[in-house]
Amino acid sequence: MGIEIINPAEVAFRNKKRTVVMNTRKLHSWLIYYEPGRRDEMHCHNGDQTFHMIAGECTMSFPDGGKVVMTPGMSALITGGSFYQLDNTGGGPMVMMGTRSGDKDSNQHILYSTRENIRAKKKAVRESARNDPGPAAE
Repeated sequence: MGIEIINPAEVAFRNKKRTVVMNTRKLHSWLIYYEPGRRDEMHCHNGDQTFHMIAGECTMSFPDGGKVVMTPGMSALITGGSFYQLDNTGGGPMVMMGTRSGDKDSNQHILYSTRENIRAKKKAVRESARNDPGPAAE
């Protein structure tokens, strides 16, 4: 079927973690669930994306020192290559729904501090572990 309908708040509060909820070859959507005080590192992605605040409070920070406080009902557009950081600065769980162009496997996650694509690094480590037969049997 070409139509999917979800209740983002219900899914987020049930799973209490980052959850991919939709994925096609042209876009993917996910839910972010952060407990108070949790934040990610300054980073960017290769695809354009949107965030829509569902619950809590998120302070979005930028490399130039700028900050925006997002509350439920607010949305943000972040073009590919724009660095940002998400921080739950509220007193309860923070829930956001994100949507990004491209399928989830084509997404790059680039750290501001190193300019490395950490998704590619993690993928290489997983593939190396899968291909490593381990210690030779004697």
